[in-house]
Amino acid sequence: MATQKDNNNERELVEGCVNNDRRSQELLYRKFFPKMYRMCQRYANSEEEAVEILNSGFLRVFTKLHTFQFAGSLEGWIRRLVFHSMADYYRKSDKKVRFLPVEDWDAPTSTSALHQLYFEDMVSLIDKLPKATREVFWLYAVDGYTHVEIGKRLGISDGTSKWHLSNARKKLKVLMNKESNHSGQYTG
Repeated sequence: MATQKDNNNERELVEGCVNNDRRSQELLYRKFFPKMYRMCQRYANSEEEAVEILNSGFLRVFTKLHTFQFAGSLEGWIRRLVFHSMADYYRKSDKKVRFLPVEDWDAPTSTSALHQLYFEDMVSLIDKLPKATREVFWLYAVDGYTHVEIGKRLGISDGTSKWHLSNARKKLKVLMNKESNHSGQYTG
């Protein structure tokens, strides 16, 4: 759990970055590089690809940092932006295998299940979700909308959007585990 001192340090760090302080930018990069690199490395085909995705993600972080509201964790916000950079990278490149992982910080699902799913397989699992839950998941995890934006778009509260996302994650974990146990034939 983050302490008040940690929150103040992060606020100072973010403000320094927004004010174009190179030292603050370097500190932010060094602080979050290891975790974000591991996430990129998990899905990239090479170290060079992981670094390319990560650098693109951090460019996105630094250009959007002025929009961070300190409403949630800075690490989660950065993770989401780096993830979206990864999704953009694979969307732009003509790769045959595309991943749509459920964010892994709240999931005990085995990582091999995530690695075994092709994009089409994941989409077919998402299609099995109830309509409203599927829409919220897609808007949040793929399109990058916030819960407030999703709420306005779908005419629901941001709390309802969060519930649908949580529900989608739970159902997808169950479906992913069923699929990986039944077929055992995925390669990835």
